[in-house]
Amino acid sequence: MKEFQNTKKNIRTKLSGIKFINKYKKFMNKQLAAKDIKSYLMVEPDSVLLDVRTNEEWETIGTPEGEKIGLKTYFLSIQFGKERIFNENFVQEFKNLDINRDINILIICRSGKRSQFAAELLNKKENYICVNISDGFEGNQENVGWKKCGLPC
Repeated sequence: MKEFQNTKKNIRTKLSGIKFINKYKKFMNKQLAAKDIKSYLMVEPDSVLLDVRTNEEWETIGTPEGEKIGLKTYFLSIQFGKERIFNENFVQEFKNLDINRDINILIICRSGKRSQFAAELLNKKENYICVNISDGFEGNQENVGWKKCGLPC
């Protein structure tokens, strides 16, 4: 009888987890490694690229040339300067770009952290479909990033 109760409890726990995931699924952002972008675009061609790095990073490190692989590319900093001051107008400036809400927005930064934050912000506040480029432009501990995997710069 105890085994049956444990099984029943496990089923309830799993069902609760599934309900939670389904309820909040629309707020979860997809993660995509830079090396998988071309494959992703074959399945999801209605996508754009948003680079949220700083002006200084674009000038010194380079910029992704998404147009060469069919990605209209936008540049909008989520932070300013070396101090990385948060751009309080980020959401409004993004809305001013007038990007269709049905288009996938691939968001990139240096290594995937700021882009994840931007994706969460745009998804939760404005209900955009966001995909975080998890290894960013320069890469992280897990993957090499846009620049090193041969995507156009």
